[in-house]
Amino acid sequence: MNRRIATTLTCAALTLLLFIAACARNPTKSATDAAESGTADGRGEHWIGTWATAPQPFMPGALEHFQNQSLRLIVHVSAGGKQVRVKISNAYGDQPLVIAGAHIARRSAAAEIDPSTDRRLTFHGQAATTVAAKGLEVSDPVDLEVPALSDLAISIFLPQPTDATTSHLLALQTSYVSTAGDFTGSAKFPVAKTIDSWPFLTGVDVAASDRGVAVVALGSSLTDGDGSSLDGNRRWPDVLAERLQKGGGNVAVGVLNEGIIGNRLLTDSPQQKGSPFGAALGQAGLARFERDVLEQAGVRYVIVGLGINDIGMPGALTPASEQVSAESLIAGYRKLIARGHEKGIRVIGSTNPPFENSFLRDPPAKFYTSEKEAVRQKVNDWIRDGGEFDGVIDFDALVRDPGHVTQLLPKYDSGDHLHPNDAGYEASANAISLALFGAR
Repeated sequence: MNRRIATTLTCAALTLLLFIAACARNPTKSATDAAESGTADGRGEHWIGTWATAPQPFMPGALEHFQNQSLRLIVHVSAGGKQVRVKISNAYGDQPLVIAGAHIARRSAAAEIDPSTDRRLTFHGQAATTVAAKGLEVSDPVDLEVPALSDLAISIFLPQPTDATTSHLLALQTSYVSTAGDFTGSAKFPVAKTIDSWPFLTGVDVAASDRGVAVVALGSSLTDGDGSSLDGNRRWPDVLAERLQKGGGNVAVGVLNEGIIGNRLLTDSPQQKGSPFGAALGQAGLARFERDVLEQAGVRYVIVGLGINDIGMPGALTPASEQVSAESLIAGYRKLIARGHEKGIRVIGSTNPPFENSFLRDPPAKFYTSEKEAVRQKVNDWIRDGGEFDGVIDFDALVRDPGHVTQLLPKYDSGDHLHPNDAGYEASANAISLALFGAR
């Protein structure tokens, strides 16, 4: 063996040993994350999610279409950092997604950006990328000062006819579609129309110190923020993020909202004949736990907020044969707890809020029965007292009417007797103990 080959093999062996050591120190990371944990410039930092949303299939009859247009998608981050990357998903596409250009910048107002912060995004060193059907692309890192709790604008140019088969439906955030052309780097964006969804964009990560962590909120419309104000960032995970930035000391803590309207713990989106939803309400929480929790950068905590739709939907929006027992929901929670613990993630449970008199206008549906209420109470008792979650957030106790505990407190009611308003979400977030996440 000559000296050059021996030196090469020695270096390779040393690299492998360092890689194995990194994985052993942080077993919750995937191999990809471990390899990238030093970020692009080797500052000893690692990636944490600062913003995320769960990809969904489109709602039947509401498929958005773009052609030779730019999207300027606005997101409100939680943790700050000096290096950033974005995630583009084609999870529900059956055709490749062609992106001819992408930029990221700090948003100044509406669709406008601060031009001094504009950065071109690349993918594998190239300005253009094609996201495979069912695939995901993560951009190369770029240097950008991202303040905590700030707004970013991620702009992508779609040169070909493109259906938004992968999106997030309840963005509660105004984003922008351009007139014809590539305006991804334009400070003033020529707006053809506004949208309140997030097509294709599913995540933004920042580089943080090795103490930085992410908290994932896995839930239904109550996590997604249904009932809160458009462009207000008043979902309870938003308010929790504000508190953690103030109470977490020098540790960066990202809060990732992985809520989906109508989502259930045990069962996928109702797709029986006549359902208006198709697959749009998402895979069951048990099915999407890997993608939406375990694969998030830097995740160390997950708050589980699923179960109320499993209880309420049968006989209203889904066949009565899909009724669930308290025991089946508890078994589902136990599976999530076990899977989280396997990856070193603390799993925090949250109780299911009251829903008497709750309804859906379109299609018309009423959810409550005394039998369903008995299931909710039994499940909540187990969440509070079972001792199997690593912590508990009692949303039920926070938002219920003390004089009628099966109903939402009127001052917190957005109007449908299920979803809180801004005040209800804020009260819920403000009652969460930051000690659950290692903060004071």
